[in-house]
Amino acid sequence: MEQEAAAAVVVGAGPSGLAASACLKTLSIPHVVLEREDCFASMWKKYAYDRLHLHIRKRYCELPHMHFPPDYPEYVPKDQLLRYFDDYVARFGIEPAYGRSVESAVYDEGDGMWRVGARDVGSGEAVEYRCRFLVVATGESSDAFIPEVEGIEGFGGKVIHSTRYKNGKEFENSRVLVVGSGNSGMEIALDLANHGARTSIVVRSPVHVLSKGIANLGLALLKYFSPGTVDTLLVLLSKLVYGDMSKYGLRRPSEGPLLTKTKYGKYPFIDLGTCQKIKSGEIQVLPALKRIEGDVAEFEDGKSHPFDAIVFCTGFKRSTHKWLKGDDYLLNEDGIAKPSFPNHWKGKKGLYCVGLSRRGFSGAASDAQNVADDIKSQL
Repeated sequence: MEQEAAAAVVVGAGPSGLAASACLKTLSIPHVVLEREDCFASMWKKYAYDRLHLHIRKRYCELPHMHFPPDYPEYVPKDQLLRYFDDYVARFGIEPAYGRSVESAVYDEGDGMWRVGARDVGSGEAVEYRCRFLVVATGESSDAFIPEVEGIEGFGGKVIHSTRYKNGKEFENSRVLVVGSGNSGMEIALDLANHGARTSIVVRSPVHVLSKGIANLGLALLKYFSPGTVDTLLVLLSKLVYGDMSKYGLRRPSEGPLLTKTKYGKYPFIDLGTCQKIKSGEIQVLPALKRIEGDVAEFEDGKSHPFDAIVFCTGFKRSTHKWLKGDDYLLNEDGIAKPSFPNHWKGKKGLYCVGLSRRGFSGAASDAQNVADDIKSQL
């Protein structure tokens, strides 16, 4: 079934897609938003753990054309963030087409239009949309990733990805292994320890540790100093606050936190109390996981420990490369923008991306406005 042509199609109704739609609407640009889930902001509504708060001050996390309410705390909790998204969608009249899983997007040189093929998740019916402009806003956190681990299929306990974790109540007194030392892994380890679980966490690679205050100071200083200068200060402050964490299993990278985020997509760990639990021994840091045999996990240092549950906080993969055809300029194979900031949002032949440059909410907001303004200039 073919739909009528629209000026633009936005793929994704997460925060980036909502931002893109709001900016297009303020400029009266007709468009369609396609979302494979049954709601907007599904990662936050359906797949986020209970205690989640924004780690960055709210002024850095606003979507375009709408501030957070003044009575919201500086670090917005999940429930209030979802209320903000609800109000945002209502204010701009955003109406995504839900249950639309995009399977292909091909540029037709003949008529200068993108042909976007989607599958109705409910009925299985194929639907095609034609548009002059295609906006990829599928987010950095799209497809949950669990690495292959030898013997995991024989593990008798519970095995989940962080997107299925809500809180640590069910794990009280259980031996739980958290695999992955990003922000989700570190905070879930803290939550498990707070709920009485005997918690261990795999920290395979060096990681920067920053407090919320240090991280937000860094964002503020970027207005006045180069990233290299800010990195030097952030590392110094981290050393003053946390000391040498290598004796607890947390090694600091040789490059600064801003550079490692930009260069490798590895975010610094924002500490909310996990480090104190590690120092006290309530959370055990372990090296890379090697294999599973029964309920016993073996690690790269040759040691083994038994566990009742494993939580994989191993991040996400993006599947854009599977359906976006003919683009060798804008997005890499992992679905992240290839061009350098600040021109990362614009591709060729009417192709754009929003929120795929590892710059958080503020980056997505800026991308959305740039995309909408550029499309408007061509109509």
